Amino acid sequence: MTDTSLEAVLRRDRLIITACMTVLTVMAWGYVLWLARSMSIDDMPMPGMEMGAGSHDMVMAPEPRSWTMTEFAVMFSMWVIMMIGMMTPSASPMILLYARVGRQSALQGKPLAATGFFLGGYLLAWVSFSLAATLAQWALENMLLLTPAMTSTSKFFSGIMLIAVGLFQWTPLKDVCLKQCQAPIVFIQRHGGFQRHALGSLGLGFRHGLYCVGCCWALMGLLFVGGIMNILWIAAIAIFILTEKLVANGHRVSRLFGFGLCAAGVWVLGHAVF
Repeated sequence: MTDTSLEAVLRRDRLIITACMTVLTVMAWGYVLWLARSMSIDDMPMPGMEMGAGSHDMVMAPEPRSWTMTEFAVMFSMWVIMMIGMMTPSASPMILLYARVGRQSALQGKPLAATGFFLGGYLLAWVSFSLAATLAQWALENMLLLTPAMTSTSKFFSGIMLIAVGLFQWTPLKDVCLKQCQAPIVFIQRHGGFQRHALGSLGLGFRHGLYCVGCCWALMGLLFVGGIMNILWIAAIAIFILTEKLVANGHRVSRLFGFGLCAAGVWVLGHAVF
């Protein structure tokens, strides 16, 4: 391939990578939408819940049981795909920056590892989180705090969750992780720079993913309140995460949202008590 043709191909990297991330996100959301429509209370029980004499009994008096390995795998897969759909868009600025520098380096004869390794490392961090989320779902279902439709059974639990997530939005950990996500070039400079080898690029993406998990893990807890398969709830959380990372004063948006969550939590607790 001549230098001219190589340059022509590399100039299309943003289009190619954007298209790939779009396809990945659309496929993930398509699966989540299909799963949400399939998981009807009237049609099938969720893992961890035994049906009573009828569907009404199942909702009112679920009986916990241990998940099978197949059920655990299904729930884990659901979380992984849902995280891919929710978090890939918010990582796009970092990924596109990596691709742009990779293009320039290739033109200078110093190619970097393919951008896909960086994206793979980022998603690997969210796969790890998905395992923790699956275990949390299993524990909550065994404590009868989630319905077969995977929504909260307790206003008290919902209120506590809302307040806890709201308070997290004000913590130093949230601020530190959010700053790392908002400044891609600074993050890369502080963590060894752009990588020429696949393993190094994978590790860099994984570290970026860990900061993203640190920034957003509490927000994912809201899924246990509004419903793990509530599409509107999932979309709202994903849009907020994207917003707080892209706007200039993301930390202010985050804290304002945290205040709102605390207020909502107090309101829910008030209804639970009175």
